Amino acid sequence: MAAGRRLMRSGAGAKRGTMVKLTPKAKRKKRKHVAAELSTREGRARARRELVWGDHGFLRAIYQNLHEFAPGMWRSNQPSPEKVLQYAREKGIRTVLNLRGASTKGYYLLEKEACEQAGIELVDFQVFSRDTPTREAIVAANELFQRIEYPALMHCKSGADRAGLMAVLYMLLKVKVPFAEAVDQLSLKYLHVKHGKTGMLDAFFQAYADFNAGKPEAEWKPFLDWVAEDYDRIAVKEAFLRDFGKGIQVDRILQRE
Repeated sequence: MAAGRRLMRSGAGAKRGTMVKLTPKAKRKKRKHVAAELSTREGRARARRELVWGDHGFLRAIYQNLHEFAPGMWRSNQPSPEKVLQYAREKGIRTVLNLRGASTKGYYLLEKEACEQAGIELVDFQVFSRDTPTREAIVAANELFQRIEYPALMHCKSGADRAGLMAVLYMLLKVKVPFAEAVDQLSLKYLHVKHGKTGMLDAFFQAYADFNAGKPEAEWKPFLDWVAEDYDRIAVKEAFLRDFGKGIQVDRILQRE
C-alpha cells in the first residue's frame, strides 16, 4: 500500500495494522499584523518589503495600468510612494482615492506618507471586487465625486476591478456619458476579466440595463433612482452565483485581491 494511505498505531493497546483516521491540522489563527515603524531604518525596510514582495509591487514597477479616463480623473493600480510623488509633480494630482481601504501594511503606510509629503488628500474608500455593491456605497461614491478636489487618482491593487467599478460609476454619475461608454471601464483593456467572481460587477450593471430593456436610452430610469427603488443586491448576486462555474473561471489562476 502506498505510503501515507495507512497509519500504524504504536503504544500500549495498539493493534498492528489498525487504520487511523487522518484529520486536518487545526487552522492557525492569523496573527494581527503590526504596522512597521517608518521612523526606524528597520521599520522602513520592512514596509518596503511588504510593498515590493508581499503586495507584488515588483510587478507594478513594470506596468502601472495608468489611464486618464475622463478629464482630471485617473485610474491605476497601487502606486508606489515614488509614483505618488511623480503623479503630483507631473499630473497635478490633488486627491487619491484608495479603494482598498486603510491598512497596517507597508504599501499603505508608504502611500499615506507620500501623499502627506505631496500635499495630496488621501481618501480611503473601500469597495469590493467579488460582491455586488451596496446602495450605501453607490450613494457615497456619488457624493465623493462631487466633493473631492481634482485632478484625482483612484486605485485598487491591480487597477482592474474595483477601479473599474468606480470608474463606471464616475462616468455615469459625474460625466454622464451613455451607458455603453461607461461600462467599457470594466473591460480587458484595464485587465478586468469577467470570467470569475469579479464578473459580479458586470452583473450589477447588466441588471440596470435589463431593467430598461426595450426602451431607448433617453427613456431609461435614472441610475440613482433605479438603485434606490428597484435594485435588489442579493437577487443580482444570487443570480450570478447560480451561473458561476458553468464557464471558464480565472480566480484560481489570477489570485487577485
